[in-house]
Amino acid sequence: MDPVLVEVTRGARVESSHRGAAVVVDPAGGVAFQAGDIDAAVYPRSAVKALLALPLVESGAADRLGLTDDEIALACSSHSGEEVHVAGATSMLRKAGRDGACLECGVQWPINEAASRRLAAHGGAASALHNNCSGKHSGFICLACDRGEDPAGYVRPAHPTMREVTAALADMTGAALDEGNRAVDGCSIPTYAIPLRALALSFARFGSAQGLAPARAAATRRIRAAVAANPMMVAGTGRFDTRLMTALGARVFSKSGAEGVFCAAIPELGLGLAVKCDDGAGRAAEVATAALIGRFLHPDGAQGEALAGLTQPVLRNWNGIAVGAVRPAGPLA
Repeated sequence: MDPVLVEVTRGARVESSHRGAAVVVDPAGGVAFQAGDIDAAVYPRSAVKALLALPLVESGAADRLGLTDDEIALACSSHSGEEVHVAGATSMLRKAGRDGACLECGVQWPINEAASRRLAAHGGAASALHNNCSGKHSGFICLACDRGEDPAGYVRPAHPTMREVTAALADMTGAALDEGNRAVDGCSIPTYAIPLRALALSFARFGSAQGLAPARAAATRRIRAAVAANPMMVAGTGRFDTRLMTALGARVFSKSGAEGVFCAAIPELGLGLAVKCDDGAGRAAEVATAALIGRFLHPDGAQGEALAGLTQPVLRNWNGIAVGAVRPAGPLA
């Protein structure tokens, strides 16, 4: 059984707890920290979007289509559906000669409540552009169009674009990706069950560029720089990834995934980390990720204060009274 990584307090007592696994590795696969079953295969979901965006940049498609840094960041995002995100996805598709009708991610109301209310108040309707994965999907469409391929059906495993994207994920993780470990993600693309250790390794490589071919190494640096300069595009207002990378800049690359998964890179240390909370709790995965980053990076000043707030967020009731906290526990305490 995996250990308790995060606990939730109310007053002086622990009210809830979250078990999970976490691992930190270097680019050679050396383990710097581990807790729980780090060889268990998990679906990384959206946590690997930056790896899925590598072919878009590495192939030169992003440059040929004139994608901006904020659009490259959006290609790695699980965005909140705010106006800036919708505008970015629309722009990406326009540069590929397409529009939102080409998106195969499904219709979704904005995650951001204020954005949803604004949309409804103006008589608008949710669309695929508001889907939190529309940036990633726009990137896939851009790649397909740059290759001269019909993007229709790009979410299917056999589509040339999806084969190229899957090959990049397999290469970065070192994991075999096939029908045996494949499922369908929330946005309809394939998702593969990958050992947690391999996910951490992929982010150690992504953050350090060690062991990568020159074109891929350049692509990782381009993506990291784009996200560091545009953290709002990778998540949204008040979201963990945006808050973390706004505070720490290029010192950290982090990406959330559904069902309690997180992956991150600490480039200056050449480390990659992966977290999976057994019960799928995002609040626990965020705290575990922040705790691991703090354990190795040791930021001070304003950066340290910001990370501390993410490592042990205070819980408040509807009157604004502090009633407890979410905090690291067990091997992360």
